[in-house]
Amino acid sequence: MKKNKKINVKIKSIQNALLILIAVVFSLGVGYKLGENKFSINLKKTTPKIELTSKIPGHIEVNLDLFWLVWQRVSKDFFDKEKINPQVMVYGAIKGMVASLEDPYTIFLDPQENKKSKDDLLGQFEGIGAQLGLKDNAIVVVAPLEGTPAYKAGLVPGDIILKVDGQDTYGWSLPEAVDNIRGEKGTEVILTILHPKSDKSIDIPIIRNTIEVNSVETKVLLRTPNDKQAQLLEKKISDKNLSYIRLNRFGDDTNLEWDNKIKKIADLYSQGKTKGLILDLRSNPGGYLSGAIYIASEFIDKGVIVKQKKSDGSIQTYQVAKKGQLLKIPLVVLVNEGSASASEIVAGALKDHSRATLIGKKTFGKGSIQESIDLAENTGLHVTTAKWILPEGDLIDKKGIEPDIEIDLDEDDNEKDPQLEKAIEYLGS
Repeated sequence: MKKNKKINVKIKSIQNALLILIAVVFSLGVGYKLGENKFSINLKKTTPKIELTSKIPGHIEVNLDLFWLVWQRVSKDFFDKEKINPQVMVYGAIKGMVASLEDPYTIFLDPQENKKSKDDLLGQFEGIGAQLGLKDNAIVVVAPLEGTPAYKAGLVPGDIILKVDGQDTYGWSLPEAVDNIRGEKGTEVILTILHPKSDKSIDIPIIRNTIEVNSVETKVLLRTPNDKQAQLLEKKISDKNLSYIRLNRFGDDTNLEWDNKIKKIADLYSQGKTKGLILDLRSNPGGYLSGAIYIASEFIDKGVIVKQKKSDGSIQTYQVAKKGQLLKIPLVVLVNEGSASASEIVAGALKDHSRATLIGKKTFGKGSIQESIDLAENTGLHVTTAKWILPEGDLIDKKGIEPDIEIDLDEDDNEKDPQLEKAIEYLGS
């Protein structure tokens, strides 16, 4: 991490993260631990010549005869010889090995996928601007990033993507979904979507664009772009002497952007010119742990932000990391089904420390930790190494965080924001 080298794990929603890519490609279903071996592979006629340049760890007993038997038969008998690519087959074997763990967040990334994953956290890429996840073997929208083509087209958290340009997504991994949905600026992709609580799918055409996502905003955005309505909400916030700040993600530049925005709010509060803050974490798919610790520490003076239960059973505790500027300000946090990962850590810590009232809908429930490892040949590995525990002992993973005040959005009126209205009413009363 650039902002805190002591905290070096990444949280993704992947969806795509939820970062953001959060599933694996089932290319060859090989469950053996080949990832610690380096191969030199050359095809001569139909028989591969393989030289192992490192040994399987001594504590592992595994017979690779079946693997090489399948390799040889495919190389010899597969009809379309032009499709036999040894490097791609090796990547597929590694992905199959990782897939056998049945954890959608533990993934091996080939060079192209690894680059896309890094681009997501840097905050710029070309596509539609939606974080994707995998639930019950379906490709789902975790969060459309506000102001992007996906957001303007009306995608919402929980949308199931049934088809992409007419192709059925059943059985797709997230890398496959991302590869098919992303594309050059100005091109069109047609998504067949099943909205939550709907029994009829619809086709939504979306024009791809360059996606540049600021981490921190102080302007209100509605689900349907309407500057006039947004300005009316901003006026309500101002008239009640309140402040509003929205976090879209926890990326490389989040802490710096946060400091630049929060200083003005802190000054207004110290001068008695604002009496409360609305922190909007809706549709925030997460990002870096360091950002979550940094933001939560702005409002909590001391104590535990989150605990990490590791694979060996040990517990690591993350405490408040700095002296916050807004330790006393009345605070409402807006959350929804697209609030995941790092945003759930922030919301959960503020709730457990009784520092904020949560308004909105139950969060996504992405509470596992992935360490991002760069490997040879520009490949990468995201591996689940631990799970998050909130200060009061609750797990986030698969449970999510319940708001203190549950408010639904009006699905028939995208120009209203009853959740934000409730936050204004709650803090302004």
